[in-house]
Amino acid sequence: MVVTRLEGRVSLTVRGPETRATMADCPAQGEWFGVLFKLGTFMPLMRSGDLRDRNDVTLPNATRRSFWLDGSAWDFPGFENAETFVHRLTRRGLIQTDPRVEGVMRGELQGITTRSEQRRLLWATGLTRGAIHQIERARRATRLLRRGRPILDVVHEAGYYDQAHLTRSLQRFVGQSPARVAQGREQLSLLYNPEPA
Repeated sequence: MVVTRLEGRVSLTVRGPETRATMADCPAQGEWFGVLFKLGTFMPLMRSGDLRDRNDVTLPNATRRSFWLDGSAWDFPGFENAETFVHRLTRRGLIQTDPRVEGVMRGELQGITTRSEQRRLLWATGLTRGAIHQIERARRATRLLRRGRPILDVVHEAGYYDQAHLTRSLQRFVGQSPARVAQGREQLSLLYNPEPA
């Protein structure tokens, strides 16, 4: 969820997972903050797969200070009360977590077929297990590069086949080459912050 304050207007946008790097227009006079949910958290009213790759949904405003969600007007959250806002959404069942997703990602048996497991993961996250692993590996490589690790060391430590494999992965998920990531001059998506949350 992203709250935007721009030109005297406030909006709340629900974003899904990204399987490729995209550009976001962020004018200097605007303010943004986001709530990033852990893997397996979803909104039953909006399928994660439908929101994937910037198929964002900006919720309609009810007033200057509120928006519509599930037939009710909700006050826009601020940075100070974002956690309370999320707890309220959870209590109303508008945000849910599939507890089996973490187990699936760790390779633990869930007592269901592999195909059912894959469908459940895709439904809850909008991503396949392979895509999730590729994104996590790109995040790890990005953190290592930003910490000053040499590119060839990152290839090995992050589990890439060779430097070309690392380059293709970072171009796809981060939108930059390993050398540009290592220089640290350009802003990265919140998903690729140098330090894990």
